[in-house]
Amino acid sequence: MKLPEEGMLLRIFIGESDNYSGKALYEQIVLKARELNLAGATVLRGIMGFGADSRMHTAKLLRLSEDLPVVVELVDTEENLNKLLPFLDEVVTEGLITLEKVRVIKYRHK
Repeated sequence: MKLPEEGMLLRIFIGESDNYSGKALYEQIVLKARELNLAGATVLRGIMGFGADSRMHTAKLLRLSEDLPVVVELVDTEENLNKLLPFLDEVVTEGLITLEKVRVIKYRHK
Protein backbone atom coordinates (compact mmCIF):
# COMPACT_ATOMS: atom_id res chain seq x y z
CA MET A 1 0.00 0.00 0.00
CA LYS A 2 1.22 3.49 -0.82
CA LEU A 3 0.08 6.57 1.03
CA PRO A 4 -0.01 10.00 -0.61
CA GLU A 5 2.13 12.73 0.94
CA GLU A 6 -0.97 14.53 2.20
CA GLY A 7 -2.78 12.25 4.62
CA MET A 8 -5.02 12.48 7.63
CA LEU A 9 -4.44 11.48 11.25
CA LEU A 10 -7.40 10.11 13.16
CA ARG A 11 -7.02 9.99 16.95
CA ILE A 12 -9.43 8.30 19.31
CA PHE A 13 -9.05 9.11 23.03
CA ILE A 14 -10.74 6.49 25.21
CA GLY A 15 -10.24 4.65 28.49
CA GLU A 16 -8.31 1.42 28.86
CA SER A 17 -11.29 -0.27 30.52
CA ASP A 18 -13.79 0.73 27.78
CA ASN A 19 -15.32 -2.38 26.20
CA TYR A 20 -17.41 -3.29 23.19
CA SER A 21 -18.89 -6.77 22.55
CA GLY A 22 -16.83 -8.35 25.31
CA LYS A 23 -13.41 -7.06 24.16
CA ALA A 24 -11.35 -3.97 24.87
CA LEU A 25 -12.67 -1.08 22.77
CA TYR A 26 -9.19 -0.18 21.52
CA GLU A 27 -8.78 -3.76 20.28
CA GLN A 28 -12.13 -3.68 18.50
CA ILE A 29 -11.19 -0.40 16.79
CA VAL A 30 -7.88 -1.82 15.55
CA LEU A 31 -9.57 -5.01 14.31
CA LYS A 32 -12.21 -2.95 12.44
CA ALA A 33 -9.48 -0.76 10.89
CA ARG A 34 -7.70 -3.89 9.68
CA GLU A 35 -10.96 -5.30 8.32
CA LEU A 36 -11.41 -2.05 6.35
CA ASN A 37 -7.85 -2.36 4.95
CA LEU A 38 -6.67 0.90 6.50
CA ALA A 39 -2.94 1.63 6.34
CA GLY A 40 -2.35 0.84 10.03
CA ALA A 41 -3.22 1.62 13.61
CA THR A 42 -1.27 2.17 16.82
CA VAL A 43 -2.56 2.02 20.38
CA LEU A 44 -0.77 4.19 22.94
CA ARG A 45 -1.32 3.79 26.68
CA GLY A 46 -1.09 6.99 28.68
CA ILE A 47 0.36 7.25 32.16
CA MET A 48 -1.83 10.16 33.23
CA GLY A 49 -4.79 12.14 31.99
CA PHE A 50 -8.36 13.35 32.47
CA GLY A 51 -11.36 13.80 30.24
CA ALA A 52 -14.66 15.62 30.14
CA ASP A 53 -15.62 14.46 33.64
CA SER A 54 -12.31 15.86 35.04
CA ARG A 55 -11.64 12.58 36.88
CA MET A 56 -7.89 11.96 37.09
CA HIS A 57 -6.45 8.71 35.73
CA THR A 58 -2.85 7.96 36.69
CA ALA A 59 -0.32 5.12 36.79
CA LYS A 60 1.35 6.42 39.97
CA LEU A 61 1.93 3.61 42.44
CA LEU A 62 -0.04 5.19 45.28
CA ARG A 63 -3.06 5.88 43.07
CA LEU A 64 -2.98 3.06 40.53
CA SER A 65 -5.81 3.57 38.08
CA GLU A 66 -7.52 0.67 36.38
CA ASP A 67 -8.70 2.96 33.59
CA LEU A 68 -5.63 4.63 32.11
CA PRO A 69 -5.98 6.83 29.03
CA VAL A 70 -5.61 5.12 25.66
CA VAL A 71 -5.12 6.78 22.28
CA VAL A 72 -5.67 4.92 19.02
CA GLU A 73 -3.92 6.61 16.08
CA LEU A 74 -4.52 5.88 12.41
CA VAL A 75 -2.96 7.58 9.39
CA ASP A 76 -4.50 7.11 5.95
CA THR A 77 -6.38 9.07 3.32
CA GLU A 78 -9.44 11.00 4.43
CA GLU A 79 -11.60 8.79 2.21
CA ASN A 80 -10.35 5.61 3.88
CA LEU A 81 -10.63 6.99 7.42
CA ASN A 82 -14.21 8.08 6.72
CA LYS A 83 -15.08 4.40 6.31
CA LEU A 84 -14.30 3.90 10.02
CA LEU A 85 -16.34 6.86 11.33
CA PRO A 86 -19.79 5.16 11.42
CA PHE A 87 -18.31 2.32 13.50
CA LEU A 88 -16.66 4.82 15.87
CA ASP A 89 -19.93 6.72 16.22
CA GLU A 90 -21.56 3.48 17.36
CA VAL A 91 -18.88 2.19 19.76
CA VAL A 92 -17.27 5.28 21.33
CA THR A 93 -19.79 6.36 23.95
CA GLU A 94 -17.26 8.36 26.00
CA GLY A 95 -14.09 9.93 24.68
CA LEU A 96 -12.77 12.29 22.02
CA ILE A 97 -12.17 11.76 18.30
CA THR A 98 -10.04 14.18 16.27
CA LEU A 99 -9.01 14.36 12.62
CA GLU A 100 -6.16 16.48 11.30
CA LYS A 101 -4.03 16.85 8.20
CA VAL A 102 -0.56 15.28 8.26
CA ARG A 103 2.37 15.14 5.89
CA VAL A 104 3.46 11.56 5.23
CA ILE A 105 7.23 11.39 4.89
CA LYS A 106 7.63 7.64 4.56
CA TYR A 107 5.41 4.57 4.77
CA ARG A 108 7.16 1.32 3.97
CA HIS A 109 7.08 -2.36 4.79
CA LYS A 110 9.06 -5.39 3.63
